[in-house]
Amino acid sequence: MQRTIKMLAPVLLGLVLWLLPAPEGLSADAWHYFALFAAVVLGLVLEPIPPALTGLLGVTLATILRLVPAAPGKAASAGDAIKWGLSGFSNGIVWLIFAAFIFALGYEKTGLGKRLGLTLIRRMGRKTLGLGYAVALSDLVLAPFMPSNTARSGGTIYPIIKNIPPLYGSTPESNPRGIGAYLMWTALATTCVTSSMFLTGLAPNVLAQSLVEKTLNVSLSWNLWFMSFLPVGVILFLATPLLAYIIYPPTQKTSENAPIWAAEELRKLGPITGREILMAALAVGALLSWIFLKSSINGTTVALAAVCIMVVGKVVTWDDVLGYKQAWNVLAWFATLVTLAAGLSQTGFLTWFAEATSSYMQGLSPTITLIGLVVVFFVSHYMFASVTAHVVAMLPVMLVAAQSVPGLDITFASMILCSTLGIMGIITPYGTGPSPIYYGSGYMKGKDMWWLGLVFGGIYLAAFLLVGMPWNLMRA
Repeated sequence: MQRTIKMLAPVLLGLVLWLLPAPEGLSADAWHYFALFAAVVLGLVLEPIPPALTGLLGVTLATILRLVPAAPGKAASAGDAIKWGLSGFSNGIVWLIFAAFIFALGYEKTGLGKRLGLTLIRRMGRKTLGLGYAVALSDLVLAPFMPSNTARSGGTIYPIIKNIPPLYGSTPESNPRGIGAYLMWTALATTCVTSSMFLTGLAPNVLAQSLVEKTLNVSLSWNLWFMSFLPVGVILFLATPLLAYIIYPPTQKTSENAPIWAAEELRKLGPITGREILMAALAVGALLSWIFLKSSINGTTVALAAVCIMVVGKVVTWDDVLGYKQAWNVLAWFATLVTLAAGLSQTGFLTWFAEATSSYMQGLSPTITLIGLVVVFFVSHYMFASVTAHVVAMLPVMLVAAQSVPGLDITFASMILCSTLGIMGIITPYGTGPSPIYYGSGYMKGKDMWWLGLVFGGIYLAAFLLVGMPWNLMRA
């Protein structure tokens, strides 16, 4: 009965919205597409069927009904519809996420991940909270130099920490809440914070900087960005592992003998093997390329090249890659979500939503208006499977709305809006590049990620409004 209700709820929501008249200024097709999108999101929350299948069903229905125009005012042909339907599978971030899973497979197959995990436990393994802070510090050290949080957290940190929970008897199938779920959520939440802390901590930050300059002729420097988010960043960075420990507590909190046991296990592993050395060399090479060659070679290209070398060098076999269900499942899931989210922009729904929202704020004080714009900008991320897509679709409209407010410092407003790009990624299981990776680990159920996203998103937004805005007003 419960599964039947979960199956019917998204269908009923979609039908009710579909049958309602389209709001003024929005086409019927755009409204119908939003009805389908809302049904898919509810399906992802309730999970009556696997999330990847939910996304695929949504894309398939939109393709059959040709709800997404080929261009503004131009109806889609059958060819246009299927080209749109498959567009997510050509997205670079989708394949970078896939490559991150294969990296994790390489760490596992060679034993390098176990060796690194044991080393971390030997140094900081007495307390689970200590491991949480070790994961957070690892992300912080890399964040200023790696604009891709998918490469940083998903491709570098996740493959290592994935090997730690099984050493404590915590696996996705058995005792996931022992320590695994806590570490995965801490890693994801931390990378969202560090993504907002630095201009170079998230690729869409640099895109936003460019859009602000082109739209308003306002320059947002690295130092301005860093200082603008500094107090919020310090508070959230220090608080996140502890908040996760309190709100989503691991059942195994201490293990006094863990460092002694880890040292003995490391002794049993013996000297490092040739396959481990090759895996380590590929990981370091990819990391250095992501940091220093980002202007010469795309991060996804680096990751795919590393995967090819892993197979040719027998770090993993091709059968290993083909049999890694988690990687292929997340690839299909995220590709369909990227497609569906892009459809909201192509149908004109997002432009209508942003303009309608900003029109309601006319006549309010500058501060209240900016708070309203920030909240709308933040919450609207529920409709996006990519921070980049969010920046492209929503930021220009928000900037123009802010510019039209008398007495509002536009540099201050631009910086406030852009500073939320990292932390907004926490709110959904698909909100930022690493999200599907940690969700795909299997340690956290979908419903856990949704309610944790809501709680942490509320905390992050509240801290930003209560600390960040006064701090920036004082500096303006």
